[in-house]
Amino acid sequence: MQIKKQSRDSITNASRRAQIVRAAIETIAELGYDKATFATITERAGLSSPRMISYHFAGKQDLIRQIVEDVYHTGAAFILERIKAQTTASGRLRAYLESNLEFLREHPTDLAALTEIGPHLRDQAGEPYTAAGYQEPSVQGMVMLLEEGQRGGEFGDFDARSMAVMIRAAIDAAAPRMRGEHALDFDIYRGTVVDTFVRAVQQAAQRTSEER
Repeated sequence: MQIKKQSRDSITNASRRAQIVRAAIETIAELGYDKATFATITERAGLSSPRMISYHFAGKQDLIRQIVEDVYHTGAAFILERIKAQTTASGRLRAYLESNLEFLREHPTDLAALTEIGPHLRDQAGEPYTAAGYQEPSVQGMVMLLEEGQRGGEFGDFDARSMAVMIRAAIDAAAPRMRGEHALDFDIYRGTVVDTFVRAVQQAAQRTSEER
């Protein structure tokens, strides 16, 4: 019986944490980082007291780190599912580009919250995160994908890390331009980005073949 009670408590705590994180995302996206206090998050979440947030999170930094982790995990699952469905390196590259951009389009509230959080996020030592630091895991994953294509002969000779950085830059540049006065035409941008990079790596393969 005690084990069952602990299991129920664990599920309840996880559900409450998820409720708080979702409310925090929506509050930050709507009001901005500074106005997203525990009081305003409590009101949006329908909780009885800010102490319920404090029970689950040590402070605002702890909460926003959880937001970033949750959004990135959700995005990774969305993207990896599409990449794994492909059987070629070119297909995986195309799926990576399309799914990254589609995730940005389909999660505008999450994106707005992350944009607000970015300048305020600190690591465990209290140091600010950098854009390069955020991107590095994604860059390394893209390097692996590109090098796989090079080993298999689908992609030509080029510096995989430089190409990976450019790919990430093209995706990240779209984030603040999904909506608003200077919004991109999503379908045109997605098609342009995909065609540009897929053709670039494939044409590099053709040049490499001709040189040999």
